[in-house]
Amino acid sequence: MNGPLLIVLEGANDLEFLTRLSSRLRQEEPNLPDLQRWQAEGRVRLATVGGGDPASWSYRFALLGLHEFHLYDREQAPESTVRQRAVDRVNAREHCRGVLTSKRSLENYLHPQAIAAGGGGTVEFGDQDPVALLLAQHWFEQVPATVPWQLLPRRTHRRLAARAKRWLNTRAIEQMDLSLLAECDPEGEVLGWLRAIDELASDCHASLSLCGYS
Repeated sequence: MNGPLLIVLEGANDLEFLTRLSSRLRQEEPNLPDLQRWQAEGRVRLATVGGGDPASWSYRFALLGLHEFHLYDREQAPESTVRQRAVDRVNAREHCRGVLTSKRSLENYLHPQAIAAGGGGTVEFGDQDPVALLLAQHWFEQVPATVPWQLLPRRTHRRLAARAKRWLNTRAIEQMDLSLLAECDPEGEVLGWLRAIDELASDCHASLSLCGYS
């Protein structure tokens, strides 16, 4: 079966990250894939696994018979090991490519300058830090409160972090460019993902052309 390239991500925020960042970077590097346009044209389809057991992610869409690109956050051990096994299973399938981030999550590939430029304030973080949680704490501590951050219920931390995560992937991401990306991703992982997507999508298009479709 031939069809569009299926891009499999963990959640809606990851989808926002990848599509918005590709559009931003294309302003400087037009050869990168235009995921928003490709999705509108049906050249790619973006799907989210929506949590659950990572062991099942690698085969969730296998019956569709499509070329697939999977991108998963590394998170922390022992979760990282489970996710690496899922990626290995993806890479064992024909016409499929799986990648595990070297950093904790996609938000770790944002530059602190982009966060500040988007109006999020000054937040410093490392490759394995929970960026959304740190930003949520930063925002919380800018407003006088009767309860310290450390004493808030864990569910409140999660709720505020989810709000920050959404903001990072829709607002801060719009402030990224190639120079900022080069600083926070010197190994070129993000560009590597986009080029792998371009290659897989081109293979899909070539297969469709051979079958008599344009």
